[in-house]
Order: sequence, then structure tokens, then C-alpha cells
Amino acid sequence: MHDHSGFDDVTRLAAARERLLELVAPHGRTETVPVADAAGRPLATAVSARRAVPHYERAAMDGFAVRAADTQRAGRAPATLDVADDRVDARTAVHVHTGSALPEGADAVVMVEDTRQVDGALEVETAVAAGENVAPVGEDVSDGQHLYDAGHRLTPADLGLLRSAGHETVAVAEPTRVSVVPTGEELVPAGAEPGPGQIVETNGLVVSRLVERWGGEATYRDVVTDDVEALGAAIDRDRDHDLIVTTGGTSVGERDLLPGVVGERGSVAVHGIAVKPGHPAGFGTVEGTPVLLLPGYPVSCLVVATQLLRPAIGRAGGFTPDPIPTTAATLERKIHSEPGARSFARVSVADGRAEPVRTSGAGVLSSATLSDGWVVVPEDVEGYEAGTEVAVERWDWWP
Repeated sequence: MHDHSGFDDVTRLAAARERLLELVAPHGRTETVPVADAAGRPLATAVSARRAVPHYERAAMDGFAVRAADTQRAGRAPATLDVADDRVDARTAVHVHTGSALPEGADAVVMVEDTRQVDGALEVETAVAAGENVAPVGEDVSDGQHLYDAGHRLTPADLGLLRSAGHETVAVAEPTRVSVVPTGEELVPAGAEPGPGQIVETNGLVVSRLVERWGGEATYRDVVTDDVEALGAAIDRDRDHDLIVTTGGTSVGERDLLPGVVGERGSVAVHGIAVKPGHPAGFGTVEGTPVLLLPGYPVSCLVVATQLLRPAIGRAGGFTPDPIPTTAATLERKIHSEPGARSFARVSVADGRAEPVRTSGAGVLSSATLSDGWVVVPEDVEGYEAGTEVAVERWDWWP
């Protein structure tokens, strides 16, 4: 079995995720924002079109609007029509551009390349049928058509459709409020020169920016030292947030105080997850507020945040995050994995081939930043041989 380094019990990743999501309640807060500012926001309610798109018949080609019946004799000899300014009557035509409103009286458009203008008259060389080269009302969207369900995260293209369909504002969920608390007496703040045994705080920075990318609003707190009272005060301070996320102090050593602090104030639901890297992670609740304990090693922190924090932000905000996109590739070298833990092996991808960057070294952040993604090895699989077709999760690609 996998070495879980002092943990009496561990929980498989899928079960841990399910348990965490049971503890996270949708916050239910909504706000109305301009459509132009709504990209990436989840809709608070279902949305339908307030008008058809297009809301008028329009020319689908550059050419001449006509009555189709007036062109039916075109073929061996052209059909000759008079050119009018705005209205199409019998045996007349009006010049139109793509997207122009179809003039009154017209029911078709002759493409400009099928016509000739001779002595002020228009010769039509090819007959058209009624409706030909005409975009009808509602071709794109009909009036009242359902567009999106509640929880749909709006893309830039969605904003264009909403505005076209008559929406200038839209009701969206407020961002999930996440407190990010880095912990550890060895940490020094940005700008400070670290001495021996000290490191610059980075996990809180990375997690805070991920929170914002994943649809949340991060409160990035100052470093809290390894002290029971200080840690407890930090958690008590931020119970008004939807989620509290700590980094570091999650394992079973003398300075790993956070599981005990959470347990004293509330309850620890899971401590120890069958994932590599990241097995010291855990979570619980304090007076109803979920507290997610991320490991201090940077790659462990990143893996667990992706697997647990990302879906928790979605649950609190009332939406389901899109699946992480994958790229198919062939392994250049074998990936080793110990049974009993879900492993995340960092790889680089080029020309359809995946080269392992590192399968161990949870403290080496560059192994994640220099890779293109990771290959997930299930708990019951002892690695993958060279030549295996694998799916590379491009964890840093989605919004």
C-alpha cells in the first residue's frame, strides 16, 4: 500500500471531493451587472431572448432585392428590371448590401454577380426563388427562445448574443468569497530577503489568483505563524466568508497545528487524502464555514486546490466548473505510480508526445510551471509504460 506518512486513515480523492461538496452550501447572493461586464460570471436565473435575432428580414448577400416572380424568365435571356430607391414594386429592384433590411415589397435577393446594369436598367441573368438570399426574422434566435440555464458561466460570445437578444443587464451570482490564509513560521512576506531556513510566501499568492480565475473573490491574508491562538484567531476572523483556505501546517508533525485548531472550533471531516502529491490535505467546518487545509509544498498545494477548491468555489457560487480540457499524447517514458493513491505526473507535450517532467518533488514548483499539464494515474494503476496513449490535463488552460 501507499505510504501515507503517519496518517492512520486516508480518503480517496473522489470520496473526499464528494464529502467537501456536501459541506459547501450555495451562498445565493446575486447582483445585476451590465452585460459588457458579465464575462465569466454564472447566471443567477435562466435567460430567454427579449427579441428575435435578426428582428427584421435582411439581405444575406450583396445584390438587388426583387420580387422572385419577376426573375423567373431569366435564363437564356436576362430579365430586365427598373432600379428603384427604396421600395420594390412589380418589375423593379433595389440595391442592398449584406445585412441590409429587405425593402418593402421584396421577397428575394439576386446576387450582384448575377446581374448587369445596362442603360440605367438591371439585367438579371439567374432566376431566384422566394426567400433566396434572405435571412428571415429569428433565423439566429426567435423571440422568447430559451438561451441559458441558471448557473451557466457566460463567455464573451454569450455577451454578444445577450445584447443582440435585447439584454443590456443580466442577473449573475456574486463571486464566492474565499479567505486565503498562508501559515508557517518559516514564511516571510514579499519584498523581504529570506534568511537561512526562511522562504518567501508564494502559496497564498498562487491560490488567491486561482480563486479569482475560478470565479471567486479572494481575500489574501498576511502570513500567520505556527501558533494555536494566532491560527484560531485567523479562522474566527474570516468565518463570514463562504470558504476559508489555509496553506501549510496540515500534516502530522509538531508544527502541523491546523487540523487540531479546526477540530477544536468545529469538526474535521477528512484529514489525509489518497493523492500524490498532496496527501496531507484535509477539510472541515467551523460554525458552518468550510475550511480547506491545503498542504505547504507548492505542487501539493496546487494539485489539491485544483481538485477540491475549484469545485467548492463552483458549488458555493451555484455553478459547475467545466471539465479540465485534455490533450491526447503518447508517453515518451514510463510513469511510475504507487498503488493506493491517485497520482498527478507532470509532463511537457510536443508533437503529440508527452515527456514526464517530474513524478515526485512536491516542493519543486518549477516542475508545474514548466510542464504543459499532468497525467492522472488512478489509485489502482501502477503507472503507465512508455508508448501508452494518455490524456494530459491542461490544468492551467481554463478560466
